[in-house]
Amino acid sequence: MHRVSKVSQTLSRLLVCAAVWTALPAVVRAQQPDTLGTTLPDPADTLLRVDGLLVDSLTARELWHRADSATAPIGRTASSPLPAPFRPNPTRAVIYSAVFPGLGQIYNRKYWKLPIVYGGFMGFIYAITWNNKNYRDYSEAYLHIMTDDVNSPSTWHQSWQNFVPRNRDPKDYISNANFRSNLKSGKDYYRRYRDLSVILTVAWYFLCMADAYVDAQLFDFDISPRSVSAPRPDRHPANEPIVRRVWFGVQYPLLIAVCSTFSTRTHRLFIQRTI
Repeated sequence: MHRVSKVSQTLSRLLVCAAVWTALPAVVRAQQPDTLGTTLPDPADTLLRVDGLLVDSLTARELWHRADSATAPIGRTASSPLPAPFRPNPTRAVIYSAVFPGLGQIYNRKYWKLPIVYGGFMGFIYAITWNNKNYRDYSEAYLHIMTDDVNSPSTWHQSWQNFVPRNRDPKDYISNANFRSNLKSGKDYYRRYRDLSVILTVAWYFLCMADAYVDAQLFDFDISPRSVSAPRPDRHPANEPIVRRVWFGVQYPLLIAVCSTFSTRTHRLFIQRTI
């Protein structure tokens, strides 16, 4: 009997240990927090540091969106593509320059060339006008001195008398062959330079057209290889002072005007001294 009681106690203890061992995992799981049932923090409520201030992520996203919208150009969203770079059409540049001189340079965005273009036309037009005026004066004087009657001083024209030196009697010059020859040479001289000025004006017109075509054709042509140092930005014509650029285009017509005036005065003095 004693042995049977010991066996029964041993079995009861084993059953209790088995029951405790079986129930232990359930108790441990019951003591752990229920992660499935709890609510995780919203990522939108996460605090971020923007410019030294703590703001939630929703506010940070809104600020970033506003910054992207502000940096985008007007009339274009941040996601729209950039406009294509400007590249002039050579044919269109030539047509514009042929319609009106200087429009080709404006189309090519080479505004610093406008003083040169219009300065050249002003100089040539002044040369044409000046030479044509003197040609008409000499031509009229030569025509009148050849047709006036020597014996009728009252019918003499004033045109050729204007070329007579001061304090001199026109009677001494109406029959002077040297005086008549000088008037004829002056007529031929100014007619020749008037025609030359017209030819140079037409050549300047076609030169402006050629400049507009070449400028448009080589607009994006890279002429600076690695072996050659890059040009200095301050030496670019567009960065030069406006006074220097305007003077560069005006000095040539001024030079032509001064030369024309000097040649006219010199020629008249030469006629007066050779008489």
